[in-house]
Amino acid sequence: MVNGRLYGKIPFMKTELEEVLEKVSLGQMSPGEAFDKLKDYPYQDLGFAKVDHHREVRKGFPEIIYGQGKTDGQILKIAQEICKRGNSLLITRARPQIYQKIRRKIPGCLYNSLGKTICLRKKRPAPGKGRIVIITAGTSDIPVAEEAFVTCEMLGNETERIYDVGVAGLHRLIGEMDKIRKARLIIAVAGMEGALPSVVAGLVNVPVIAVPTSVGYGASFQGISALLAMLNSCPGGVAVMNIDNGFGAGYLASLINHL
Repeated sequence: MVNGRLYGKIPFMKTELEEVLEKVSLGQMSPGEAFDKLKDYPYQDLGFAKVDHHREVRKGFPEIIYGQGKTDGQILKIAQEICKRGNSLLITRARPQIYQKIRRKIPGCLYNSLGKTICLRKKRPAPGKGRIVIITAGTSDIPVAEEAFVTCEMLGNETERIYDVGVAGLHRLIGEMDKIRKARLIIAVAGMEGALPSVVAGLVNVPVIAVPTSVGYGASFQGISALLAMLNSCPGGVAVMNIDNGFGAGYLASLINHL
C-alpha cells in the first residue's frame, strides 16, 4: 500500500504524527520543529472544546464535527484548527448560514443542502473494499440518506444511491435488484412503518444497516415506530441505528467495508 499501513486487516492512510516522525528520522525536520508541530497532541484545548487531533491515529480519520447545538463561531474555530493540520473536514447537521461563513475562511468546502453536511477532502482516505448501496423507502427519507452518503464518500467508499423504492411499490425495489446484489453492504433508510430493511435483508446475503427516520404521521412517534419495527426485524443480518442517524450508518458501513 502506498503511503499507508495496515492495522490487522484494516488499511489506514499515514497520519500527521507518522509524517512528522518520519521527517525527523530522515533529517527533514528538527526535533524543535516537530515539537511545535505536535504540541497540541493528543488534543487541543480551545476552552469550549477539546479538539481531538489524536483521533486520526486511533480511528483512521480526523475528528468529525457535529454542528447541531454549537454556535457558528465554535464550529468555525474547530474547523479551522482541523484544517490547519492539513486534515480533511466533515461537519454534520450544518445550517446554511454557517456554510456561508466557513466557505469564506476555508475555501473549497462543499455543502450538501439535503444532508446538511459541509466537507473538504484534503487527504485521500484508504479505499473501501467494495460498494456501499444506500436505499431509501421514500423521497422524504433522502436527507438522512444524504448524510450517510457524504460520510461514506469522505471515508473512502464507492457509494451508490437508490431512492424511493419502499414497500408502497415493491416492484420499484425489484427493478433495482441487479445493483443491490452488487453491494458489499447496504444502508436502508425508512420512516413510516420501517419495513424496508427487513424486505431487503430477506433478499440479499450481505449486512444491512437499518436507519429509522422521523418521517410519518402521528402514531409514528417521530421515528419510534420505525425504530421498533427494525429492532424486531425477522431476517438475520440487520443492524439498527438511532433515529435519523445517517452519519452513524455511514461510519459503521465504512468500518465494515474496510475490513
